[in-house]
Amino acid sequence: MGIELTGTNAVRAMKNQAPGGGSDSVLEAFSQVSSIRACGAGTFDGQISGAWTIAGKPNGGYLLALLGRAASALTNSGDVVAASAHYLRSPAPGPVEIEGVLLRRGRSISQVRARMSQGGRLCVESLMSISELDPSTAPHWDAGVPDGQVLPFDDCIRLKPVTPDGSRVAMFDQVDVRLDPEWSGVMNGRPSGRGQLRGWLKLLGEESFDPISLLYAVDALPPPTFDTDFIDMVSTAELTVYVRAIPAPGPVRIAARARLIDPRWVDHTCDVWDGTGRLVAQATQLARRPLG
Repeated sequence: MGIELTGTNAVRAMKNQAPGGGSDSVLEAFSQVSSIRACGAGTFDGQISGAWTIAGKPNGGYLLALLGRAASALTNSGDVVAASAHYLRSPAPGPVEIEGVLLRRGRSISQVRARMSQGGRLCVESLMSISELDPSTAPHWDAGVPDGQVLPFDDCIRLKPVTPDGSRVAMFDQVDVRLDPEWSGVMNGRPSGRGQLRGWLKLLGEESFDPISLLYAVDALPPPTFDTDFIDMVSTAELTVYVRAIPAPGPVRIAARARLIDPRWVDHTCDVWDGTGRLVAQATQLARRPLG
């Protein structure tokens, strides 16, 4: 029998009306849907939830969080401080297998390779660095951190679980994603043209963010390309994440910016702050535009 690995603040999935869903919607705690089960030397089983999908495909940050749990388990201590993942194909909701290899165990940092497969086909390959994050530390210098100002959480507009092109975003029934009204035009076909989105992300239920769920947070907002005249969905090809600090309890502020959209590829950045204003995670992503 395997050992289930979840977050330290796991809560039971609750059956009630998830915001935006029907009366029988099930609210699934992130720590539960991202849990894995150790089943052998360096191997784990996971279950991809259909409730954490976009147009039927699981969110890339969500998949990275499962791999992050495996990497942390292999080192027996510490947090994911850096992760780089390549997405070969999207797994379907259902069971997946995770294989991890401890490449090096160091006194201050360790490196792990983790890969996710489904039905014998490789889906995601990642390299991660594991180290200790001290919640009592403060930045030595932060003048290079971008401006993360946004209106208070309650003054921002909750996103509906649908994209501008009409695709279903089941994931938005499981989290509270809010946009600063300055960028709310993306919801009704009036983008600002700046290629930016700013807002808040809150895990529902009783959960707060931790270093594992921050791997999801950097990919939780809609693509900032929606704030241009390009509204098609994109698929993540590569995602690099740095986790900089353990976040304070509560929702996190997020700013995402598109850098370049060309005929085949999109790249954008994401910065995440906790409620105290501390930068806790940052990411860069390369995504594929649809063919045609």
